Amino acid sequence: MEPNTVEKPSVTVLGLGAMGTALARAWLAAGHPLTVWNRTPARAAALTPEGARVAGSAAQAVAASALVVVCLLDDSSVDQVLAGVDLAGRDLVNLTTSTPAQARARAAWARRHGARYLDGGIMAVPPMIGVPEAGGYVFYSGSRALFERHRETLGVPVGTTYVGDDAGFAALYDVALLSAMYGMFAGAAHAFALIRREDIDPAALAPLLADWLVAMIPAVHQTADHLRSGDYTKGVVSPLAMQVAGTPTFLRTAEQQGVSPELLRPYFDLMRRRLAEGGGEEDLTGVIDLLVQ
Repeated sequence: MEPNTVEKPSVTVLGLGAMGTALARAWLAAGHPLTVWNRTPARAAALTPEGARVAGSAAQAVAASALVVVCLLDDSSVDQVLAGVDLAGRDLVNLTTSTPAQARARAAWARRHGARYLDGGIMAVPPMIGVPEAGGYVFYSGSRALFERHRETLGVPVGTTYVGDDAGFAALYDVALLSAMYGMFAGAAHAFALIRREDIDPAALAPLLADWLVAMIPAVHQTADHLRSGDYTKGVVSPLAMQVAGTPTFLRTAEQQGVSPELLRPYFDLMRRRLAEGGGEEDLTGVIDLLVQ
């Protein structure tokens, strides 16, 4: 039996920061012909011992592969790097962090330049790239056909999750998840601040805090169910009226511990507003409607 000598699809990577370099190395390790370009040439040259071809310009790099992956600093960097570059017939995958509106505008821009477009939101840090068990993945949105065409190649460095043909959805999912992460970090920061001046080892609180946060995770499913049904009182165990009644204790405790309430107070203010509107039998879902302007 003759060995399978079919060459894997070639890939071009524009941008070799920590993330771009990690992506490039994963494709190289998997045997994909890879062309790279970076504004700092030394970063591209560092990949030549691993088999990468270094292009002398972004235009040359784009011309080298049908699949072009962009991983730059921001949306304006994409403008600068691709200005004047012939994109006709190329499949452009933009993994640069952007807003949903920027992603939609970039998709329209790509179409005007003759390129097919996918936007991506990376839910991983560089050490997770090329490590399947790390659990990282990339949200993709835009052309479903384009995603399916390159699904296998895009899945080499990290997992893939397609979220819709609206090019802005990958960025939206990305920011939604990261926003929730920062909210969690804010709550954890307040918790640690409360014990900061006490004879309590933070390492003793940490596992209790982690377990508590994990135990709260199922609440997001109830919230989603409430939003879909429009019934914010379904299955409520701790109604808003009861929770608002307890908020002064949290604020007094913060004051007594010498801790600023600035991470808690805005959320408590929203809870009180919702209660004033008559949502006392609901859970906390109604706060979401107050945030939507």
